[in-house]
Amino acid sequence: MDYKVVLTKDAATDWFVAEVPNLPGCISQGKTRAAALRNIKDAIEGYLCSLRKHPEDQVYKRFVEIAAVSV
Repeated sequence: MDYKVVLTKDAATDWFVAEVPNLPGCISQGKTRAAALRNIKDAIEGYLCSLRKHPEDQVYKRFVEIAAVSV
């Protein structure tokens, strides 16, 4: 299954932060973009494993899109 991942760069540490909008609280980081993506893959697998073990904790959130807004 594919998940959308939002990558941002922390201004204080210069590390990449990866977050999965469809999995609330599923977040990871890495010193490089590649490391952040590797780490978020592990985080997603752990998150899904936990949901299988504890189905009562499942939170469903339907990802629609990431949009840019000009101000």
